[in-house]
Amino acid sequence: MDSPVVVVGAGLAGTSVVRELRKLDPEVGVVVVSADRADIYAKPNLSNALASGKEPAALVQSSGADWAAKNGATLLSDTRIDRLDRDRRVLVTDRGEIAYGKLVLAVGASPVRLALAGDGVDRIRSVNSLADYAGFRQDLSGAGSVAVIGGGLVGCEFADDLRAAGLQVVVFDPGTHPLGRLIPAGIGSWMREALEGAGIRFVAGTGVLEAHREGAGLRLVDTKGATHLVDAVLSAVGLRPNLELARSAGLSVNRGIVVDRYLRTTDPDIHALGDCAEVEGLVLPFVQPILHAARALAKTLSGTPTELRYPAMPVVVKTPSAPLVVCPPPIGSEGEWREEPSGSGRVAVFRDPSSKPLGFALAGEATKEKGAWAAKIPDWL
Repeated sequence: MDSPVVVVGAGLAGTSVVRELRKLDPEVGVVVVSADRADIYAKPNLSNALASGKEPAALVQSSGADWAAKNGATLLSDTRIDRLDRDRRVLVTDRGEIAYGKLVLAVGASPVRLALAGDGVDRIRSVNSLADYAGFRQDLSGAGSVAVIGGGLVGCEFADDLRAAGLQVVVFDPGTHPLGRLIPAGIGSWMREALEGAGIRFVAGTGVLEAHREGAGLRLVDTKGATHLVDAVLSAVGLRPNLELARSAGLSVNRGIVVDRYLRTTDPDIHALGDCAEVEGLVLPFVQPILHAARALAKTLSGTPTELRYPAMPVVVKTPSAPLVVCPPPIGSEGEWREEPSGSGRVAVFRDPSSKPLGFALAGEATKEKGAWAAKIPDWL
């Protein structure tokens, strides 16, 4: 019997490639290895489920066991991988060895941990999984105020949701405006004003240095020496791809696990996709890139080598108080942001030296123009 396709990780990337592979090949053996129960849920929903009062169980779409049965896969849940032995083509786990024919690494990314001082650091929460969300909900029991460290995409979405849930929210960010890495100053100022209008306090140009226990809450000390008393703290300062398994096995890693357009690592029998993968310098921890990668990889694994293609993929920011769609230009692009006339809302376009649009940001009513603007942007890959 041929060795199976083994997928490490049961998040969106891993489950999507299995689902797409099954559409093309109903016979190939598939084994999915997961560090947790592998229950199926939409991770983007974690940042806007608090205001609606959703319990963790309400976010689960299917149990891991039911999903595996439906997709004809063998699921090894709650399994720790000790190492990858490429010479023998096996994963060494706490449940024994797993042989593979083709291996897919969909190991995701982990929250960046800030190096803060103080005895309250262990009470700062990051939310990157259903278990994290459950813990954060416990933190919020009886809470009246929350600090969010990081004014990026996830930080702003959580801040808006927390405020809608009735909590006092303060956001710390070293930049001058929210989403500083994705949008220009003009749209950023609009977004900051919209969030502040909803009751969120945005502390610009400021980080957090210390976290100290103060009764049931925390006392934060920021980079300007000011103190802030809050009941709970959420850190949303970004994700770092999980590279250790690939690195220790001798695969090439950079910002992510380095793969080519076929999502092959430096070992042709090992592929990677999702938050952990870097393809031609791009690490894109968003839903649409993952789905494009899963479809392409499934074709390759089923015997039709298929290069990955990324069209322009706008991101809808889930901040109802400040509707926003962002399609940032590729990293390192030459050009500049320009605000442009719009019949409603605000529009900023990143144009190259020849005035060709490479990215855009749409605010307010202008978000309705997402499709029209996306059609003008060249493929990312």
